[in-house]
Amino acid sequence: MECDILDSLEQLGYDGPLLEEKALLRAAEGGLSSEDYVDLCRWLSSRLKPLCDLEESITSGPDDTDGLQVEMSGLLKELHCPHEEAVAGILKGGVQNTKDHLKFVLFLSSELQTAQIVRSRQVSDKHREEDPVFREVLAICETLMLPEPRGADAAGVFSQIQDKVEKVLDDLPNASAGDPVLKKPLSGEQWEKLHNINTTLSSEYECRRRMLIKRLDVTVQSFGWSDRAKVKVDSMARAYQPKRHSLRPQSDVDMAKLLAAREDICNVVKTSSGSIREKTACAVNKVQQNFFFFTDIYLNQKLSSV
Repeated sequence: MECDILDSLEQLGYDGPLLEEKALLRAAEGGLSSEDYVDLCRWLSSRLKPLCDLEESITSGPDDTDGLQVEMSGLLKELHCPHEEAVAGILKGGVQNTKDHLKFVLFLSSELQTAQIVRSRQVSDKHREEDPVFREVLAICETLMLPEPRGADAAGVFSQIQDKVEKVLDDLPNASAGDPVLKKPLSGEQWEKLHNINTTLSSEYECRRRMLIKRLDVTVQSFGWSDRAKVKVDSMARAYQPKRHSLRPQSDVDMAKLLAAREDICNVVKTSSGSIREKTACAVNKVQQNFFFFTDIYLNQKLSSV
């Protein structure tokens, strides 16, 4: 038991005088009347208190025997110490056995080690949940109805995802998913260049999208210029603001979207193409063109005055 206690104390970072077996046994023999033994119990309880959110703690010393007995007994009861007879003996002042005192130290050190492991796992899980990569993997598992990934076995998680995706694809009709746009594997240098290209395009897209969002704001603002609309500004704002706040200027296109792109993405027909315009052209277009023309003029004046 002494060796287990010494190993635990060393792992917990204890640097007091009881790291030697003889000193530990001598302090345990004195029990609550030993200053070193009480200091060790106080050191362990002070580190357990914030980790386990304990109400009890050890603040008294050997000079206050009654207070120390009550605090020690209350702490061990709150931690559900299995040595019930010995706990009762502390409260009555009847525990004088060296072995029992060593049991208390071993119990407290074991509880502290367990609490530290649990807390470190909680912190690790929190950081992992904040990781965008983990959130993406978690979304994939939820979509494929796979269990939530646990631990650090990344290879096992992706193997499960691959098996599930292959099974789903086998159940689909032929050519349902389509062929990928990117068919050839890329080197590390090519991936880096592709990432840089995407960063540049995303920056350009963000600039354009900010311009469009600003144009939208000015357009909606112009709806309230008339006398009839001025009395409905609040209701217009309640209808517009939730949708407006959902608009984000940043692009969400990343390397994952590139890998997921299929060949049909290359067959997009522009709304301004001749074949499409033949079926959508109407007299309202001229009104829209004039409206957007004057809106652009107003927007340019606003921006130039900033």
